[in-house]
Amino acid sequence: MDNVMLARSLFGSSMAFHIIFATLGVGIPFMIVIAEILYQVKKDKDYATLAKRWTKGLAILLGVAIPSGTLVGVMLSLLWPGFMEIVGQVIALPFQIEIWAFFLEALFMSIYVYAADRLPPTLRILSVIFVAIGSSMSAVLITDAHAWMNTPSGFRMENGRVFDVHPWAAVFNPSLPTTAMHVLLSAYMTGAFAVASVAAYKLLKRGSSERERSYHQKSLFLGLLIGGIISLMTALSGHETAQMLHEHQPEKLAAAEGLFETQAYAPLAIGGVSDKETRSIKGAIEIPWALSFLAGNRFDTVVKGLNDFPEDQWPPLIIHTLFNVMVGIGTLLILASAFTIGLRLLTKRPYPRWLLAGPLSMIGIETGWVFSCTGRQPWTIYHMQTTASAATKAQHLGSLFVLFLGLYVFLLIVTAVVMYYYFKRHPVTFDGVEGVNGEGRSL
Repeated sequence: MDNVMLARSLFGSSMAFHIIFATLGVGIPFMIVIAEILYQVKKDKDYATLAKRWTKGLAILLGVAIPSGTLVGVMLSLLWPGFMEIVGQVIALPFQIEIWAFFLEALFMSIYVYAADRLPPTLRILSVIFVAIGSSMSAVLITDAHAWMNTPSGFRMENGRVFDVHPWAAVFNPSLPTTAMHVLLSAYMTGAFAVASVAAYKLLKRGSSERERSYHQKSLFLGLLIGGIISLMTALSGHETAQMLHEHQPEKLAAAEGLFETQAYAPLAIGGVSDKETRSIKGAIEIPWALSFLAGNRFDTVVKGLNDFPEDQWPPLIIHTLFNVMVGIGTLLILASAFTIGLRLLTKRPYPRWLLAGPLSMIGIETGWVFSCTGRQPWTIYHMQTTASAATKAQHLGSLFVLFLGLYVFLLIVTAVVMYYYFKRHPVTFDGVEGVNGEGRSL
């Protein structure tokens, strides 16, 4: 394996690990805000209990998210020195502002954890809203750098040197609104389905009291309802993403859909495998005209095919499969949540004994990020810098890859064990708001 592939593998594994905690670190605060608002509106202490317990889980996740995010930053400097040289001159601003977003999140997280029960209802809700705002701002600012790599702006390159830098033009690059909205919605969706999955797991256990089942049913219903709504919004934002790709990264859209010939009334290919030798897609179900409509809101929109681009600039054709997995999971989540909620509301029957929404949404997040980054290849900065020229020339990356992969596996196991034993030793109680002692002080 050459140095470029080793660098990509090491950085990709670091991001695949970090994104689990980063995504939940954005999605769960959003759910805590909703639970707190419901508590104040309905005066149902179960929602306050849910908010408290989700906050405890969030604190454990942040204990891994923060150092793993630091590792990702170190990996950028270590593995991609050519890329960081340009980043430092053009797009450093979001990274600097992100520090303040993290400060905002940490400050109000401390207030919420240690003083929420001493605050009036409005300030209690406000404190956790600022936690959610801080985490969402962090996600948007980091996503900004990723969006800029896809649609670079705010500078020009001549002979490998950077000129005419306009930092704010780089920050507000063309794909930022679409990419940031899609990332936020995906994170909120994942947070909702994660709490729904935990509640479903609890409901599967035998011997639970009716009181406890009622509590977990509220968590499950809330997670499915919010997750289902945001899944639909995520699908709509995916339509906006397709239009952005059509305008700014047409070869990525063509590879995602296995489209080789430029054409109007282009079909949408579901499933199948892109064949590089025959320059066709095999085994796919094609929906006539649908890709043209997705790309331009018109059935006669002309969509460029891969044959219009040099073959050495084609993204890896595997992204067609990644795209199908991502879209398929999103569709399944919409249908599963709608079916489950409809079954519960219309027939009053118990929830079905299957709900894999949390794991599925996380797989969707992982495949989405791999699709987005792999689909930009062979570029690190689209049409500006190749991945090969950005990568380090240092040796022994294979040893680092094995070392860090082992570290990530170890941290995943430790996180799962800590989470399991903490909540096993602190089961939910219903004597009052969970986590509050007799004097009304937070524990």
